[in-house]
Amino acid sequence: MTKETERYGIVLVTTGSRQEADAIAESLIQAKLAACVNLLPVFSIYTWQGAIHRDEEWQLLIKSERSRFDELEAKIRELHSYDVPEIIALPIVAGSQPYLQWISSQVQE
Repeated sequence: MTKETERYGIVLVTTGSRQEADAIAESLIQAKLAACVNLLPVFSIYTWQGAIHRDEEWQLLIKSERSRFDELEAKIRELHSYDVPEIIALPIVAGSQPYLQWISSQVQE
């Protein structure tokens, strides 16, 4: 990972419906907390409150600068219906410089 790419990340979030995923994605884009959000249908198997669950969910792949994570997390928590939503940041270890610069231009405070 270079010093330049250290500043970028992808945040993973799952929701229980396409509508909730759309609402969170749009809010993050409008607030300039994310440059782009991809929505993907996924099937999740997990343990919650002692029981195994199998659910269709929506995965959000949120591209942003890592310095915006705290604000991004707060906005997701404000809008999300889950008691304990998945909010996981992964670093981008390499990327096209024009694309990374575009991310920065979209999330400027």
